[in-house]
This record gives sequence, C-alpha cells and structure tokens, in this order.
Amino acid sequence: MKKIIIGTRGSELALWQANFTKNLLEKNGAAVELKIISTLGDRSQTWNTSWDKLEGKGFFTKELEEALLSNSIDLAVHSHKDLPTEPLKGLTIAGVSERENPCELLLIRKESVDASKKFKLRSGAVVGTSSTRRKSQLLALRPDCSVKDLRGNVPTRIQKLRDGNYDAILIAFAGLARLNLNCSGLHEEIIPVSEIVPAPAQGVLAWQIRENDSALHTILQKLSNEETEFIVSLERKVLNLFDGGCQLPLGVYCEQDVDSEERPLWKFHVAKAEAWDKQPVQLYFETHHPSEFPEKIVRHIQEIKPKKVFITKNLRTSDYLFRALTSLTFEIEFQSLIDFKMIPFAEIPATDWIFFSSKHAVAFFFRQKPAIGKAKIGCIGKATAQALREFGFKADFIGQNTDTRLIGKQFSALAGKSRVLFPMAKESLQSVQHQLVNREQAINLPVYATLKNPTIVSPDTEVVVFTSPSNADAFFEKNKLTGNMKAVAMGDATAAALQRKGVKKISKTSSFDDLGLFRAIMSVL
Repeated sequence: MKKIIIGTRGSELALWQANFTKNLLEKNGAAVELKIISTLGDRSQTWNTSWDKLEGKGFFTKELEEALLSNSIDLAVHSHKDLPTEPLKGLTIAGVSERENPCELLLIRKESVDASKKFKLRSGAVVGTSSTRRKSQLLALRPDCSVKDLRGNVPTRIQKLRDGNYDAILIAFAGLARLNLNCSGLHEEIIPVSEIVPAPAQGVLAWQIRENDSALHTILQKLSNEETEFIVSLERKVLNLFDGGCQLPLGVYCEQDVDSEERPLWKFHVAKAEAWDKQPVQLYFETHHPSEFPEKIVRHIQEIKPKKVFITKNLRTSDYLFRALTSLTFEIEFQSLIDFKMIPFAEIPATDWIFFSSKHAVAFFFRQKPAIGKAKIGCIGKATAQALREFGFKADFIGQNTDTRLIGKQFSALAGKSRVLFPMAKESLQSVQHQLVNREQAINLPVYATLKNPTIVSPDTEVVVFTSPSNADAFFEKNKLTGNMKAVAMGDATAAALQRKGVKKISKTSSFDDLGLFRAIMSVL
C-alpha cells in the first residue's frame, strides 16, 4: 500500500492526535507521513473580535476536508466534536478512537480556591472559556461568577491563567490528559458529566477519508472502537436534529451501564440553552432502546412548557432549583411539609467514621459543636457534601447513587469493621446501617426529629416534587394526587413511600441535589 499522508492542524494537541493515529497505523504495517495544514479556527486565535467556538460546525476542519478532496492528504484526524454533523460529499468517517475521559476540567489559581463553594471556586471568580455550552451550564450553577472569552491552544490557555488573566479556566479534560501538561500550582477540579454535560463526541478522535478509498477504510475500521462509534452517532444525531446555529449551547453525553450487560441500559445526559446567558434545560433519561432515543429527546425538549410545580421543601431565591425553574417561567410553590426539632446530645463516642444521610443531620450535629477528633466522614449526595463544606469539613466518602442500600454496600466495603457514628433523624430508615459487616458497628445518634406540618396544595398543580418519605406521608394527610398531577421523587426511599400510597407513575431523581430534582421535573411532560 502507498504511503498514507495524514493532514493535521499544527497545535500541540492536534499533533498529538495525528501522531497517536500514525503510531496505530504503523503498528499495522503502514508507512505514514504528517502534513500540517492551517485552519480558520487556528488563524482566528489572533483575532481581536469576540467569538464563540461552535462544536460541530467545521470551524477547525474545513481546510483539512478540502485537502482530502484535492488528494493532497489521505487521512484527516479531527477532534470529533469539531466536525459538522452533515458529512461533506465525497468524504466519510472511517473510524473513531477510544474515548478519553469526556469530563470538563476547571483549572483554578490557588488564591481563587474556596473549598466551601461549588467546584471549589471563590465567589465572583472570572472564568475563561469561549464555548457557549460551557458558559451557559457554568453560569447556571454558579451565577455569582462571570465568564470571559479565552482563545488559544491548551498550553496557551493555561499560561493565560498563570498570568492572572482569569481566576479559572474551563477546558476539556481530554486535551490536558493527552498532552500530559504540567499544572503544578493550579487546583484541578474534574466536573462530572452530570453537572456540566460535554459536547457531543467530546474526547473522541475521528478519522476522515475519501469515500472511495476502500483500502484505507478497511484498515481504519479494524482500528476503530465499535462501541464508541455507536455512542458518538447517538450524541451527534441530537446535535444534527437541532441543526444549531452559532448560538446553540448544547451538551449531549451517552453511556452504557456496564452492570446491565444482559439487557443493556443506556443513559443520556442532555443540556440545551437558547443562548450562552440563558438557563439550560437539563435532562437525564435511561432507555433500553438507544437508537430511537435522539428523536425522542429532541421532541421532548421542543415540547417542554412552563408548569405549575409544588415542591415539598423550603427554597431560597439563591437556590439552583428556584433560579432554574423561575428563569424558565415555571410557576412554583414550595413548603416543607415537615418541621425539624433539634435533639441535644452531651458528647459523642469515639468512632472511626461519622456518616450523614442528609444536610439536616449535618446541621443539627455540627451546630452542637462536637469534638470529632480524627474520624473520617461519609455522606449521601452532593448536597450533604456541600453542607459539610459549609461547616468546614470535607467528606472522605460521598455516595452518589439514589439507592441508599447500594450506597450502604459501597460504604461498608470501605469502612470494613470500623465503628461508625450515624447522626440522624429520630425515626430514620437506617438503610446504610443495615449494609454494614456487623450491625453492632453502627452507633445511632438521633440529632433531630421530624414533625408533620401538612398543607393543602392547589388542585391545579401539575407537578408535585417529594423530597423525602416524611414529606410524602405528610402530603397525603390533606391531599391526593389528581389525574393531572405528576409525581417526582427524590431517591428510591421516597419513591417507595409514594408507591405505598398507591402512586404508580413516578419520575425519580438521578442525584440527591437540586440539579437532580430539576432534571426530573424537566423529564415530566
């Protein structure tokens, strides 16, 4: 076979990607040469006018595609997220690489770190990014921060951060990982895909060739990752169906549940806003039929209309759930249907671990200023972890699943036979305690009691959000779910409480926090 000429941009990351592909081909016996080609995206780095980088519209790929069509190169290596969703006539994607970690990475200057804040980023921080998708999602979660355009390749962006032009920068983790760059002196905060949803195909390389080059197509198909190829096709189908212009902030991420091999379960995270400074709609769906799901997701988002929502917890105007719903013109009422009463304690026993199942347990425990010594701390959910940070403590274990029994098993594997103190509600379900190696390990410490405080909910309410089993029980003392009301439950225990009341159709949250509640509400039509 003749020598394969790979076309690539000249940035460090693009050259890494091209050399990675070159090495794969050479291991399969091919002779390979690199050819550097400048793109509009590269030249724009020196422009003075502001621009928003658009994933999926060819800003960094057009010249490479033209080189393919003119036969001056044989293979173009792209960051798949940069490619247009409509292939150019005469060209095809012959294969894709395995996916690097698709998460976003927040690099923060040490003086701008605040461990008590979300993402450990101080209030009022200036964050560098030129992606509309990143802007919309970050500002929704941290409206106290501001964003400032950031241009240049990955090393240049990091240097601009070191120079003090920003408090932090938001970039793809994949680029940093591939270049193995030195980030000493900076704090690295990896953001889960559930919180800031990555671009379709983020972390994946695309190998583009001429359609009629059957020999090279055969070689690249052998190197291609079949599962990644399928997943990327789903994510980019959503982008294609929206046909977004340069102001479309869209994140899509799909993954297969590795524990569901007999009947694969596919999980979709989606975030879409109308503009970079607008609240994104956040969605999370699970399905056993992934191929038909992109159309369903797009149709669902297009059909979302403001609803009247009742939430069984007290909200502050600064809370994410309040801001997200009101910015989308939802009519919301909120009131906890239970009251809390502190239970004083004199002292606590010495234990290896202290485990919290709610932010209320954190508050009623630490308000009594106990001396915890060197005990490690475990908790359920990001909201509880945040409550710990506000009291100046860091969780050594954070259970992320909405099934508290599974969290209990995960924690038990970590704690072993250690003694564990459980500050809790007086009549807690004790789901985690039951999963420990020995039941005698658990030392229960009631620090608050719940008292029902039911109220009548307007019958024209369309969605009722139940935040705990106790709130669910209190709701049904004075109300019932009429035919037009939809139920949202925070976690499996709350869903089980609703099922005991005869509720059959329940939308469950994917996480124990406001973002999980928001996603669940958005999933209800």
